[in-house]
Order: sequence, then C-alpha cells, then structure tokens
Amino acid sequence: MPKKTVANADSTLFQEAMNGVRPLEQDKIRPEPPRIKQKRPNIGQLNQQISQQSYYFSDEYSPLLPEEGPMRWLAETTEPNELKKLRRGQYAPEIFLDLHGLTQQQAKQELAAMLHACLKYRLNIASVMHGHGQNILKQRVPQWLAQHPDVAAFHQAPLEWGGNSALLILVQLPRN
Repeated sequence: MPKKTVANADSTLFQEAMNGVRPLEQDKIRPEPPRIKQKRPNIGQLNQQISQQSYYFSDEYSPLLPEEGPMRWLAETTEPNELKKLRRGQYAPEIFLDLHGLTQQQAKQELAAMLHACLKYRLNIASVMHGHGQNILKQRVPQWLAQHPDVAAFHQAPLEWGGNSALLILVQLPRN
C-alpha cells in the first residue's frame, strides 16, 4: 500500500473510534501548592542559651595571663602541644568573629554567641579579631576566654589570621 492510503486508513479508524466523544471542559481550578511549615528557631530559647554562655564572663575576675610575649593561655586539662599548634598556625580557623567598633557589653554578647555556635555546629577552632584601638578589648577578651569552661586554649594568631590583633581559640567540644 502506498503511504497516503495507510495514513488515510489510520485517520479514518481514529475518527470512527472518537465518534461520540466530547471534549472535557476546563474548570480552571488550579491546585494550591502544599504549604510547608518551616521550623523557625525559638528566639527566646536561643537568647537564653547565649546569655548562659555569657554568664561565664566576669569583669571582676582576672586570671593569670602572661604580661610579656604573645598572649596565650592553656587550660589545665589540655595537652601543652595544642598551644604550640595554635602558635604555629597548624589549626585553621573554622569561624571568625570581628569585634572592631563594639562596646565591651556587645563584645561579650558576640563572644558568647560565637562560643555557642562553636558548640552547636561542632567547630574546634575560632578566630577573634579584637583589634588594637585603645587596647580595652585586647585586654578583656583573653580574660573572658580564660573563664569559659569550653575554651581549652588560646594563642595570639599567626600573621595570616590577624597577628597581634587577633586570637586563635581552641574550643573543647563535648564527646557526644
């Protein structure tokens, strides 16, 4: 059979099969996309956890910190070689905090929030830029960090992470 007669035969068969069929009417109702409830963080609970972290920072307590050389501190339970690794820059910071231009109270809150984030997201190494300025934060930040139970050690940062205007912090994570 030639091609045209096959096409005509198929068309005729199709027309006979569709005899009596009527087109559907469009109701124009579009289904709504499903609403997905997004879990939002409880701001009150988050603020409470951060304020618990800042609870450790006292302005009246003054830990024994070196007066000469680079700023450094090591918790009693931490291995001494960890301080050397911080000094040499063998640990790269996983989170950075810049305290330039903040008041002491704001710096405390930001430091507490950073330590809370380190514990929540399991970050071991943090870098805090306190700057030079009038040396207020440069003196206060090490005092606050030495009081926090989750800070295992800190050392003046190597040049690539801020030099003497920053500290590298080793955070002791829970063993969960």
